[in-house]
Amino acid sequence: MSIRDDALKTQPAIKAEILAEALPYIKRFFDKTIVIKYGGNAMTDSHLKDCFARDVVLLKLVGMNPVIVHGGGPQIESLLNRVGKKGEFIQGMRVTDAETMEVVEMVLGGQVNKEIVGLINQHGGKAVGLTGKDASFIRAKKLRMQRKDAPPGDVIDVGQVGEITSIDPSLISFLDDGDFIPVIAPIGVGESGETYNINADVVAGKLSEILKAEKLVLLTNTPGVLDQQGNLLTGLTPRQIDELVEDGTLSGGMLPKIGSALDAARNGVKSVHIIDGRVEHCLLLEILTDHGVGTMIKSK
Repeated sequence: MSIRDDALKTQPAIKAEILAEALPYIKRFFDKTIVIKYGGNAMTDSHLKDCFARDVVLLKLVGMNPVIVHGGGPQIESLLNRVGKKGEFIQGMRVTDAETMEVVEMVLGGQVNKEIVGLINQHGGKAVGLTGKDASFIRAKKLRMQRKDAPPGDVIDVGQVGEITSIDPSLISFLDDGDFIPVIAPIGVGESGETYNINADVVAGKLSEILKAEKLVLLTNTPGVLDQQGNLLTGLTPRQIDELVEDGTLSGGMLPKIGSALDAARNGVKSVHIIDGRVEHCLLLEILTDHGVGTMIKSK
């Protein structure tokens, strides 16, 4: 028997073993809600985009309820550059004046959202694109960001950046019941109809709490939470995460992500996963196999 013949016979056995490994996870998470924050390289690399869409469809087909919240930072930055504006961030939040808000809404609610919906549908899913303005299901108010190391009340004006005041889960529940996959752009609406740009990690975290999700999965451009020597940390508790923030191990753009993860873990979401979106089929590896591809934060 040639090496090629041997490989062809072995491959089906390996595939069967992988499927058998996935079975207990499929049973455990059947009919459970999994909120997925989609961002980073997984949104810009064509092959990774295809892998993500196929993973989401498979999770739905085996009985889970994936809910997607997406970002779009690179795409927003690209359009801002084309109109001669430079993006600015303070404490991980995009400064959003009126002109930037128009760009954000155009990119997130239009270009990016529709592309994700199209990819999922292309692979056999039934995705529906939304922003928080649809049925006003994400209510928001202007974010008052406290200046670091300043007295209470010394706030930074970051423009039309929103802080969530409430989320009505009925629209998402209605879509789940119809076997649709919600794809949500992180845009909220104020009491007088104002439009607010909300950090996608924050929306995903709060939505996972409101929906009583089994898992919150955050795709990133890093292997997960790393210590100061660059080693991957996993199986962390909220208390351990607090210590990493206090000693400066976690900072910058990771802070909104970590803050959302902690809030979710402390408010009923059983586990939060910060995973490497640069890995092919990272969702399936994290949810359906014994070997994850990132950091898991336990609720206790």
